[in-house]
Amino acid sequence: MSKRNDKKADRRNRSGRDYDKRTQDKRNRDKRDDKRRTGTGNGERRRIRQKRRRRRMIILVAEIIVLLVLCVAAYGFFKLDKMDFKVLNEEKLEAYQDTGPYTNIALFGLDSRNGELDGGVQSDCIMIASINNETNDVKLLSVYRDTLLEQKDGSYEKANSAYNRGGPEEAISLLNRNFDLDIKNYVSVNFTALVHVIDNLGGIDLEMTAEEADWSNRYAVETAEISGKECIDIEVKEGTQHVDGVHAVAYARNRYTEGYDFKRTERQRIVLNKVAQKAKEANLLTLNSIVDEVFPMVSTSFSVRDMLGFAANVLDYELVETGGFPYQVTTSENVRNHSGAYVVPIDLAENVEQMHQSLFGEEYYEPSKKVRDIRDAIIYLTGVSDSAEAYNTTFEGDIHNEGAQ
Repeated sequence: MSKRNDKKADRRNRSGRDYDKRTQDKRNRDKRDDKRRTGTGNGERRRIRQKRRRRRMIILVAEIIVLLVLCVAAYGFFKLDKMDFKVLNEEKLEAYQDTGPYTNIALFGLDSRNGELDGGVQSDCIMIASINNETNDVKLLSVYRDTLLEQKDGSYEKANSAYNRGGPEEAISLLNRNFDLDIKNYVSVNFTALVHVIDNLGGIDLEMTAEEADWSNRYAVETAEISGKECIDIEVKEGTQHVDGVHAVAYARNRYTEGYDFKRTERQRIVLNKVAQKAKEANLLTLNSIVDEVFPMVSTSFSVRDMLGFAANVLDYELVETGGFPYQVTTSENVRNHSGAYVVPIDLAENVEQMHQSLFGEEYYEPSKKVRDIRDAIIYLTGVSDSAEAYNTTFEGDIHNEGAQ
C-alpha cells in the first residue's frame, strides 16, 4: 500500500515539475515577444528593414543607370542615323596584310558642289589616319592628290581620280594596292561641312603669312558662295588671326604660295588638328548643333556601334605625328601618254618602306612585289629614278615624333 502511494506521489511531483517548466518556457517566450515589441527586438527589426531598403535602393539605382545608358545609346543611334552609311565589299578593297594593333582609316575631303558623297567628284584631300589601339596615339598622313599611282584597271593616273571613278571602294583599294595597307573603312566629308563645324566652334586661330592671308580672302569668295555663308575679308598681314569657317577652309585649299600643293596638305592638317583640339573642349550644346548640321554631309563605312566606340574614346586620342606622302617626290609634265603635271614618287618602294616604319614601327619592312612592280612602271613612264632631286615637303607646321609608335 505504501509503495502505491509513493508512485502516485512521484507522478504528482513530475507533473508539477513539467507544469513549472511549461510555465517558465511560456514566460520566456512572452519576455522575448515583449523585447521584440519594445526593446532589443525593435532594433533588430529596424536593421532588417534598413537592409531591405538598401537592397531596393541599389536595384533602383542600377535600373536608372541602365535606363540612362539606353537613352544615351538611343540618342546616339538617332543622331548617327543622319549620316550616309555605306557598306563596302571587302573583297574589292585589296587589303594587303594585317598591320597589327592599328586601325587605319581613309579620310577624304571632297570638292562636292552638289552634295555628292559616293563618287563622281574629286577627292581633293586624301589622308590616312592610323590609330594605335594600345596607346590611342594617332598619326595622320596626307597623300598628295596629284601623285601618279596605279588605278584599279591597271592604268596610271592621279591619286584623286580614283574616288571620282569608283567612289570610296576604288579610292581605298588604290591606297592598299600602292602602299601595302589594310584599310577597310573610310570617312568622306564635303568641304562645306568643315565650314559649318568651324563656325559652330566659334572659329579657330591660324598663323599666316601676308601672302596666305591674301589668298585666303580670294578663295573665301567661292567658299562662302558654296556654303551659303557671308564673306568678310580678313586683314592681309603676317601673324595669328582668328578666322571663321569660310576663311579657315579657304586657307586650307590654297595652293598658290611657296610649297604649292605640298604646303597645302600641311595647311589641311593644321586646320584639322585645330578643329579636333577645339572640339574636345566644346560643350554638349555646341556638339549637338554640329551633329545636326554636319552629319548629313558625311559618308562613312563605319557602323553606328563603331562610331559610338570612337566617340567614347575621343578624349583619349592624341595626334602625335603628321606629314605628307610620298616622302621623296618630284614633279613632271613629261609622263608617257599623259598630259599635265604629276607628282612623282622617287622610288615608291623605298617610300612605302619608310611609311611602314613611321606608322607601324616595322623597322625592316620589305615592300611587296606589287609595290616594286608599280615602282618600276612609274620609272618607265616618267624617267624619274632614285637619283632624282626631291622637293622639300617638310614644313614647320607638322608634328614630328619619331619615337611615337
